Amino acid sequence: MDVILGLILSSILLIFSVARGIDILVPLTLVLSIFTILAIKRGLTLKESLEVAYKGGKKSFIVLQIFVLIGAIISSWMASGTVPAIVYYGINLISPSYFVISAFILSALVSLLIGTSFGTIGTVGISLMVMARAGGGNLYAVAGAILSGAYFGDRCSPMSSSANLVANITETELYKNIRNMIKTSIIPLIIACIIYTLLSLKQPLDYSNSNIISEIVNYFNVSIVVLIPAFIIMVLSLFKVKVKTSMYISMTTASLIAFFLQDYNFIEIIKTLVFGFKLPEGNPLYSIIKGGGILSMLKLSLIVFMSSALTGIFEGANMLQFIQEPLNRIKRRDILFLSTIGVSIVSAMVGCTQVLAVMLTNMTMKSAYEKNNIDKYTLATELENTAIVIAPLIPWNVAVLVPLTNLQIGPKAILFSFYCILIPIVNLVIIHLKSKVKTMNTIESNIGS
Repeated sequence: MDVILGLILSSILLIFSVARGIDILVPLTLVLSIFTILAIKRGLTLKESLEVAYKGGKKSFIVLQIFVLIGAIISSWMASGTVPAIVYYGINLISPSYFVISAFILSALVSLLIGTSFGTIGTVGISLMVMARAGGGNLYAVAGAILSGAYFGDRCSPMSSSANLVANITETELYKNIRNMIKTSIIPLIIACIIYTLLSLKQPLDYSNSNIISEIVNYFNVSIVVLIPAFIIMVLSLFKVKVKTSMYISMTTASLIAFFLQDYNFIEIIKTLVFGFKLPEGNPLYSIIKGGGILSMLKLSLIVFMSSALTGIFEGANMLQFIQEPLNRIKRRDILFLSTIGVSIVSAMVGCTQVLAVMLTNMTMKSAYEKNNIDKYTLATELENTAIVIAPLIPWNVAVLVPLTNLQIGPKAILFSFYCILIPIVNLVIIHLKSKVKTMNTIESNIGS
């Protein structure tokens, strides 16, 4: 009962803080304090509570290293002209009659390359929204397409922090997870593309008056050479080179391109890597192409560490045992996945961060999967098919709140995030059908014998 009250109070604190614009670190600190007190009440000493919290937080260290690299690589790609070139070449290919589907595909490609939903939305996403506003498009549909595309890469890019987090906590191999994720996303991806194509044809866009392309060309060298850092990530991922190694090589290459082609000096490049990329205030692209930097990831890293520490307390004090016991009795495969969806929704609502949603769902469902002799790679894939894509469907979750704020659009855009919506639904239907077929085959086999 105390855990349920703690979850309710935590949910209220997090929702209130998000609604009031209070820094998420404040309610997270309070939530961590609440469950530390509950852990002491359940028999742990303060020292033991802090130890299990740190043990939980330690699980995020490998992801935090990648966070730092992501911050540096985004800013280096901006300075090298890689991100502007991706925007430039992508927008040049967009037909006014297929803008929404193009926004989805372009966002998906960029997010697949840079592995971050926030980075994608903060660069190409903002540019696409500017064009949509200028061309009188359906802003909610465009924003939903951008969100879906951004979380396509956030889910299955080798550079994605969430993909690395899932691999880390489930002790699975990243590239094998990615192959599984691609397999389970084919049908949702096709359906989403059809819907976005229909929306595009229904309301074509006229963006002929947009000057984004000319401004990019005026300030950046967008020759094919500047795309090399992106190609490095793609090629090295095919050869299964460690993600951190790929990122270091790509970042170094981007820094060299920034020096030789974009005329940035050594000091400017170092400052960009640390503090993020920023154009002069008078530049028309000042508010569009900016961000990244190691420091930009520190707050997010702290949020991830605190969320991981919270799961350590849950685990160390056996707080979720009352939920796990009925889940462990589930035998039907489709009911197990449906339960994973339900736990993900609650975790995303209470935790207000994608990381906490993933950590809590994994902790709650892990033993149920083990009881059913389901391997850890299936668990990893189903965390990606639930918690990862459900978090950005909760209006007050940071996973969508930050993107919506950057895109300057209301939560109605979530209704158009079809890819994220379809992933859990389609996979539930597929698992249900497979379960029925398996049951029928078992019955027929028993009759035959």
